[in-house]
Amino acid sequence: MSQPEDMPDRARKGRGAVSNRGSRFLAQTRHLVDDGWGSAEEEWEQAPQTEITYDTARSAITYNKSPDLPFDRSLNPYKGCEHGCVYCFARPGHAWLGLSPGLDFETKLSVKPNIAQSLIDDLRAKTYKPAPIALGTATDPYQPIEREFGLTRQALEVLAAANHPVAITTKSPLVTRDIDILRDMAKKGLARVAMSVTTLDRTLARHLEPRAATPDKRLAAIAELTEAGIPTNISFSPVIPALTDNEIETVLKAGREAGATSASMLLIRLPLEIKDLFREWLDQHYPDRADRVESLIRQCRDGKLYQADFGTRFKGTGAYADLINQRFKLTKQRLGFEKREWVFDLSLFRPPVKAGDQLSFF
Repeated sequence: MSQPEDMPDRARKGRGAVSNRGSRFLAQTRHLVDDGWGSAEEEWEQAPQTEITYDTARSAITYNKSPDLPFDRSLNPYKGCEHGCVYCFARPGHAWLGLSPGLDFETKLSVKPNIAQSLIDDLRAKTYKPAPIALGTATDPYQPIEREFGLTRQALEVLAAANHPVAITTKSPLVTRDIDILRDMAKKGLARVAMSVTTLDRTLARHLEPRAATPDKRLAAIAELTEAGIPTNISFSPVIPALTDNEIETVLKAGREAGATSASMLLIRLPLEIKDLFREWLDQHYPDRADRVESLIRQCRDGKLYQADFGTRFKGTGAYADLINQRFKLTKQRLGFEKREWVFDLSLFRPPVKAGDQLSFF
């Protein structure tokens, strides 16, 4: 009797990762096999459904000591992200949960329903000193499930009441829903938004970020935020050699015309499981240039697919990386983007008040 044959993974409609390969912590590997009954084909036809679990947060704020980040604290209401961006550097975090950084990352999501109360507790701590909180540094705070749970808005309400500065990174126009909060915060020098626009090519965007908004809608969100007086950044991240780097000038120009006052860029990073997931994605969607893309990434990383060194991990090294960074710098200057972005007023902060607190007369 013949043994079942392994079947190759292939892209699924509406999902970014091609496979659901196991994490670095699992002893077992998973294989899709043809059992002769056509069940594998049926599984491909049925797009993986999103599953939600609940995670009680003991603390809302996460701290870092990275010397090449402009912030030392962040807040993420969700684990996993339904946008499905194949390049997302947060994917390996799912391995710590015993899940795959592949399809599991974009289908098995975790929400923190007590995030607002945990944030209040963090801000009330006697040792707490205010500094800008980065919202959405790992997963997108305005991914589709935010419409249902509203945890990002709850966190913004806490920050607004405490006059605490926040910097948001997203690729979703849903951020405009919270203009009523962000407008007032921006007037006090307490809020900025970075809108990620990776490409203006709708087909490429659909493959790279299958459940994120189209590039046109993101640019429209920049215009709406700007009209409301909220300082907005266009983030051309990640830049992918031989795939998106030809759009540096056009994406920044579109962002400037939409009203963005600043611009930022990060070179693609492929740590841990992401390097294999990204190569699978390239072979599926852009097989004609897969080797070229990988070769140029290695040229920007001293022959590797990833370098964790501070100072170079975001910009890369070598001639090709230097060319990308120079083009970006010159385009920013030509279009008149601001040089400084992280400027906030910390003097207005007041810890949240709880019932029973003695109120101040001043």
